[in-house]
Amino acid sequence: MSSASSITAASSSSLWLPKPSSSPSKFSKLQSYTSLLPSPSSTSPPCHRHLVVCRSGGSPQNDSADFNFSLHDALESSGIDTSHAREARKGFVTQIQKLSDIERETSISINRCVDLGRTALYIAAEDDSLISHSSVPLPVDAFLERLDDLSMGYCSHYNSSCRTSRENFLESIEKYLYVKKGFRRSSAKNQAEPRALYLHSVLTHRSGSAVMLSLIYSEILKMLRLWGLLDFDVEIFFPHDPHGLPRAYDKQKSKESDQPHIMTVQMLLEEILRNLKDAFWPFQHDHADSLFLSAAHAANCLDKSNGIEESGYQLASAKAAQHRLGRGVWTSVRFGDMRRALSACERLILLQTDPKEMRDYSILLYHCGFYEQSLKYLKLYQDAKSSSSQNESTNSVSSLEEDAVQKLIVRLNLIVMEEGWTRPSYVRNFLGNNSEPW
Repeated sequence: MSSASSITAASSSSLWLPKPSSSPSKFSKLQSYTSLLPSPSSTSPPCHRHLVVCRSGGSPQNDSADFNFSLHDALESSGIDTSHAREARKGFVTQIQKLSDIERETSISINRCVDLGRTALYIAAEDDSLISHSSVPLPVDAFLERLDDLSMGYCSHYNSSCRTSRENFLESIEKYLYVKKGFRRSSAKNQAEPRALYLHSVLTHRSGSAVMLSLIYSEILKMLRLWGLLDFDVEIFFPHDPHGLPRAYDKQKSKESDQPHIMTVQMLLEEILRNLKDAFWPFQHDHADSLFLSAAHAANCLDKSNGIEESGYQLASAKAAQHRLGRGVWTSVRFGDMRRALSACERLILLQTDPKEMRDYSILLYHCGFYEQSLKYLKLYQDAKSSSSQNESTNSVSSLEEDAVQKLIVRLNLIVMEEGWTRPSYVRNFLGNNSEPW
C-alpha cells in the first residue's frame, strides 16, 4: 500500500460518535457562546473531547504486564497501596495503544486519535499517587473540565475583528492564552519547580514548561477547529530556546526552517516524560550529557583511567546519593526522586521509541537492588540495539556508556553466581520509607 493510501485509510478509520454530555454546566456554558460562533454545518462534529472515539489502524503497544515492571509491585510488597497508580498507568496505556505509525508522526495541532490532555493527566495522576500515598486519586476528569473551560473561554474573547485576517485571528488566540489568561513559561526543568512539568499544576498555577504550554495550545486549536472557528491549517512553533513561547502560525506560510520546531504526538509524549526523568533522576551532578553515566559513576561502573577528572564535589554528590539510598530516603531537594524517575522510565519503555530507555531503567533497578530485573533489561537493551537499523553513534559519550554497560553486565553475572538474586537488606527500607516531608 502506498503512503498516500495508508494515510487515507487511517483518516477514514477515525469516527466521531456523538453522546450526551455528562456535564450540564458545561453544556449551558456552550449554549451561551453559540451566538458568537459561525453556524455549524450538518456534518460538524460535537465539541467535546469525550465525544471523540478513534479507531487506529496501527497495532497495539505492549502493555505494562508484558514488560513485568518492578515499581508498583515493589511498593506493594512494602505495604504501600498502589491501586490509584496502577489505574492511572492503565489509562496511560489505553491512550498510547491508539498510536499507529502514522499517528506518531502526526503534528499535535491536527492530532485526533490520542487525547493528549487526558494522557498527560494520567501521567500526573500516577506520580501524585506515588509521592502522596493519598486515598483519593487525582481528579483527572475535573482537570479535563478545566482544560475544556479554557478553550470555551476563548469564545467570549472572540469577536468579528479577529477574522479580518488569519494573522489577526492567531494573534487573538495568543493574546487570550498569554495575556488575558496569564499563562507563562517556566524555564525550570528540575525538582525545585516540579509543578511546571505536570498538566494539572500548570492549569492551576498558569506557569509551565514549553511542552505543557504547547499541549494546552494544541487543545485550544483542536476545540476551535471542531466548532468551526478555525478553518485553515495551523501549525504550532515549538521553541528550543530557554525562554520562547509556543506560537501558532499559518501553515501555508511555513518555511523550511520551521520544520525542526514542529511537535509531533510522539515527540510531545517523549518530551513530557523525559523532562520528568531529567528532573527526578537521583544522580544529578556529574556527566550532564548522560543520565546513565551519572548513575553508572555512582555505581563505580566507569573506568577511572580513561581521563575523567572527578572534583571533590562530584565525588561527594555520588557518595551522598548512595548514602540516601542506603538509609531508605527516596527523595530530597535537588537530588531527585527514585520513584518518579522509575515511573518515567517505565512509561518511556512503553512508548517503544528508544532502546536506551531500557538501559537507563536497568541502572536504576541496579541501585534499588533488583539485580535480576536489572540484568533482564540490559539484555533487552542489547537485543533491541543489535536488531535496530539505526547507525550507532561513536562519540566519546556513547563509548563510555557502552563500556559501563559491559561492566554492569559482568558485575550482575558475578552477583548471580556468588550470591544468587538476594537483595540487600536496605532495599525494603528504601521502598517502604514514608517519612519524607512532602
